[in-house]
Amino acid sequence: MLHPLSPSNEIKKAAHDLGLDVLFFKASTSAEIDAAFTAMARERVDALFIGGDSFFLGRRVQFATLAIRDRLPASFPAREMVETGLLMSYGTSLADMFRQVGIYTGSILNGAKPTELPVLQSTKFEFVINLQTARSLQIEIPPTLLARADEVFLTHSGSRADAIAATRNSSRRVC
Repeated sequence: MLHPLSPSNEIKKAAHDLGLDVLFFKASTSAEIDAAFTAMARERVDALFIGGDSFFLGRRVQFATLAIRDRLPASFPAREMVETGLLMSYGTSLADMFRQVGIYTGSILNGAKPTELPVLQSTKFEFVINLQTARSLQIEIPPTLLARADEVFLTHSGSRADAIAATRNSSRRVC
């Protein structure tokens, strides 16, 4: 699912190269999201990728509710959707991105000229899985994939208070 203003040509090409049939659903309102899920049920889609968009991120509870209701494995490029109940995410670490913005801001406040600062790109990406969602969808996540995840949620709440264990690698969390 994409915002109507989001380009889809690269996705179409990648899907074609992988031999996948991809349907595009566009939404820019809550009602359009509901209508898209109705259309996806009618088309019997197997999975959903939600394009990165701040409007979609703000509607994460709606997406999680509909995806869980329709038993639709769904992913989004930000971990916040997984905390709410989507199956998985892979994307830029927003916390790391905000840290970089702080460093930039500090440099400018200390006298650096913005035009002389290098352009930064994301360097930290997060792979997050919601194991409760996987179980409710009867999807078995291989242990090797779980081991690669930066974070694994065992509940839909995503609250740090729900953290029940830490893995051997301190950069990976099970919540």
